[in-house]
Amino acid sequence: MQKLFKNIKGDRLIWAIAALLAIFSFLPVYSAASNLAYVGGSTNTFSFFVKHFMHLFLGFSIMYGVHKIPYRYFRGLSMVMIPVVLILLVVTVLQGTTIAGANASRWIRIPFVNMSFQTSTLASVVLMVYVARYMSKIKDEHVTFRDSILPLWLPVFLVLALILPSNFSTTALIFLMVVILVFLGGYPIRYLVAIVGAGILGLALFVVVAKAFPDAMPNRIDTWMSRIENFSDDEDTEADYQIEKAKIAIASGYITGVGPGKSTQKNFLPQSSSDFIFAIIIEEFGLIGGIFLMTMYMWLLFRIVIVSQKADTIFGKLLVLGVGLPIVFQAMINMAVAVELFPVTGQTLPLVSSGGTSIWMTCLAIGIILSVSAKREEIKEQENTEESPLEILSEAI
Repeated sequence: MQKLFKNIKGDRLIWAIAALLAIFSFLPVYSAASNLAYVGGSTNTFSFFVKHFMHLFLGFSIMYGVHKIPYRYFRGLSMVMIPVVLILLVVTVLQGTTIAGANASRWIRIPFVNMSFQTSTLASVVLMVYVARYMSKIKDEHVTFRDSILPLWLPVFLVLALILPSNFSTTALIFLMVVILVFLGGYPIRYLVAIVGAGILGLALFVVVAKAFPDAMPNRIDTWMSRIENFSDDEDTEADYQIEKAKIAIASGYITGVGPGKSTQKNFLPQSSSDFIFAIIIEEFGLIGGIFLMTMYMWLLFRIVIVSQKADTIFGKLLVLGVGLPIVFQAMINMAVAVELFPVTGQTLPLVSSGGTSIWMTCLAIGIILSVSAKREEIKEQENTEESPLEILSEAI
């Protein structure tokens, strides 16, 4: 065990935050397992505990392995992985999976291991690394809008276009993160305004075409529109049912909560172990539990900014922000949905919600951040071991 800890590099506080969130996640996930077992027609709740443990174990194994890779290699890997990601997204879309007539092609089945994988989450991480690589490459160069269309925006919009039909919230989150990253990277604002306008226009065109030809391609436009309408009016719908149950759970928590495993709304709230797990946490652990979670994510954001500022290259700075900010933004969106500050999106709570792909890709992103901070530690150690001429002279005297 001591040998393992000696091999752990990078920001120790980020390691601690990730570990605390993972350990804490077992309580609400196992609590919600009773509802999952009932829905699945099973009486065995411990299997969900074991499944969540295996997801986290594999996630932290990914985090450990990735943080040992020098981050400069991710620059080239992003170029290789973009075509791979596009192929995976095309395969996912071509499956044509539908639920209640809506496009639900988000997962592909991994051969031999009988596990599903959500390709859009991998695409998000790879795309952010790719954008960070491009922005660091042009940092001190004069690049026109035309020069950046093919190498930067074509891959971005291809990825977004393949994710959009089945998952609008993930598409919007990725686009927002890309816009923030290129802005931080010094991309001209006038070009950025044009890109945002093109994105809005493209979304509007997609909605118009999909509404005009609803049988041409299954999509979730009606679901998106209904969620927005439900958020703005008081009609009783299924989405309202979820929000109402979430608010009841939150209102039942008070300051200290009803206690671990004692939630009653987990038996009525759909997605109680994933999309709405924050409501169950508040019910069982009260305001204290909610503040604890928010503190952890804010602390993670603070450490991400620190690691970014201390990175030794522009690519390192942008890489940390590119893969780190989406984690915190996703957490804030998940919590905002539970308290009805945001329409229902389907975004999970990073490292807390159940679900393999979300955990694995979050750990992959954190591993990349730790790789950047590990490089900074390596440089600092080398500087400390190198003696100055004055120190050598003083020792000789």
